[in-house]
Amino acid sequence: MKIKQVTFAKGNSAFYFDDQRAIKAGAKHDGFVYVGEPVTQKFTRIRQAGQSIAIILMLEDGQIATGDCAAVQYSGAGGRDPLFLASEFIPFLEKHIKPMLEGMEIGTFRDMAKKFCELKIEGKPLHSAIKYGLTQALLDAVAKSKILMPAEVICQEYNLPIIAKRVPIFGQSGDDRYANVDKMILKGVEVLPHGLINNVEEKLGLQGEKLREYIRWLVKRVRTLRTDESYKPDLHIDVYGTIGQLYQNDMNKVADYVASLEKDAEDLQLYIEGPVDVEAKLPQIEALKKITDRLTALGSRVKIVADEWCNTYEDIKEFTDAKSCHMVQIKTPDLGGIQNIVESVIYCKAHGMEAYQGGTCNETDNTAKMCVHLAVAAQAERTLAKPGMGFDEGFTIVNNEMERIIAVLRMKYGVK
Repeated sequence: MKIKQVTFAKGNSAFYFDDQRAIKAGAKHDGFVYVGEPVTQKFTRIRQAGQSIAIILMLEDGQIATGDCAAVQYSGAGGRDPLFLASEFIPFLEKHIKPMLEGMEIGTFRDMAKKFCELKIEGKPLHSAIKYGLTQALLDAVAKSKILMPAEVICQEYNLPIIAKRVPIFGQSGDDRYANVDKMILKGVEVLPHGLINNVEEKLGLQGEKLREYIRWLVKRVRTLRTDESYKPDLHIDVYGTIGQLYQNDMNKVADYVASLEKDAEDLQLYIEGPVDVEAKLPQIEALKKITDRLTALGSRVKIVADEWCNTYEDIKEFTDAKSCHMVQIKTPDLGGIQNIVESVIYCKAHGMEAYQGGTCNETDNTAKMCVHLAVAAQAERTLAKPGMGFDEGFTIVNNEMERIIAVLRMKYGVK
């Protein structure tokens, strides 16, 4: 089967692009926006509306396959590609990608993904957001041509077993880190709350006291609202390098503070994502390894999650091979082609690293549902409820798609 026609549509993502460097430098809130001038290239303000581009493929039999190009909230930071703007990239897609797609025979997903992800236009690789949306559309095209779900195609092409098993979902609270936690507990989310601890003074505390108090509140709130004492969600909190800021990147002090939080978490497993950000990949690997090794020496159960500077499949392999942390976030848009997401999960699981298939609040409903297929097929340790920061909407999209996939797999294959 061939791709007959191709078109593109500008869309909104579910959140905003934020200039992370400006925020970490102390930009203050003014309502929902931030006050001050941006410092990262291409930003016109510190917080600006997120954008997406839908890639729409019409197949020979009239079926429509789609994928959404989307980029993370903190674009242009931590070694990521620059800000992704539809006005800039739709003309690019029309000129360079559309002619390659129209009339193309649909082959295997892996071969097509490899072809486009290795493509260079005027000597430059495609923006990661384009690779992300294009490979989604290609996987959707393969699935529709074979009358299969995308999860089934992935299992076939990667020789993975069909497992109709739920992947734990990780809810993100955004700045509404109290009311949204109540919602998560009521809906029995397996991992919470993300927390968005991205400012030392406002959210971490000048002695680290605000995060400590928040963890204690989380434990108390779980106990208060749960209806079953067996409900013990993991606590996973992203601190955006602020602990390193607080302790001037003294890794021993960072580790000691992180270890001290175990007592506050009580019987809930605590994960701390991005305790430091040292502004380059190799130093980041070394820094996280120092923290992780010291936690081990202290006998701490707290686990470290890598995020910044761990952007590509190759990065994930390096962080994993160095045993620099306990879990890596596979930040889905940053990896470009979605085949890299699957391969990252497979690599992590084969090398003793916990694989968190994450992403960003700044994705779309389309990207979120496709990511669920990848997570179920590869059986990641956890997957993010996305898009958006309101929790309910993202959780509904991810949870319901997962339940549909599992129900179909059980119906078709008789697996449990």
